[in-house]
Amino acid sequence: MTGAAEEADQIRVILADANVLYPRVLRDYLLYAADQEIITIAWSGEILREVTEHLTQNIAGFNDAAARRLVTAMNTAYPLAEVEPGEDVLARLAGLTLPDEDDRHVLAAAIAAEATVLCTANISDFPAHVAAAFGLEVLTPDEMLTLLAREFEIQMLAAHRAAVATLPGATDESTMAALRKAGAEQTADLMAGLLGLG
Repeated sequence: MTGAAEEADQIRVILADANVLYPRVLRDYLLYAADQEIITIAWSGEILREVTEHLTQNIAGFNDAAARRLVTAMNTAYPLAEVEPGEDVLARLAGLTLPDEDDRHVLAAAIAAEATVLCTANISDFPAHVAAAFGLEVLTPDEMLTLLAREFEIQMLAAHRAAVATLPGATDESTMAALRKAGAEQTADLMAGLLGLG
């Protein structure tokens, strides 16, 4: 298999956990990677509610109206991204024990999205044997973005430039600092190298 068909086979469907969508820099990198058509992004309504709840609690000036705008913007830009697990998915998880039962909805969303990757900062909450049973690979955002930057340099440089362009006052350097603060140190190192930063 070659050409477009082979490329299509490589596209990962990524279910983004709330802790991945909460930091703007990680959210932007993943969304703009989706714009570059190197991944398909997915989330659930419950995941978005968790994101906006924490943004409202922790970010000055981020209120309920800002939360609605963010959710509307994300679901408008990516109309197929939001999934809601049906009863059939919940039934498949009924007998499953997870380290943190509060994360059951995240696993359910990944299954509903037919995701190939569950991207989360809390990988210990999704044991490898559990994820594998549903055809999922669990990766941290740093692992996911590093993988994408290695496989799709041109597209990830474009995603980076879009992230910088849409945040007032942002620079290449400030974006690398934001990646490091968000725990994506390997990604920052790799992207800095691709950008030719000293």
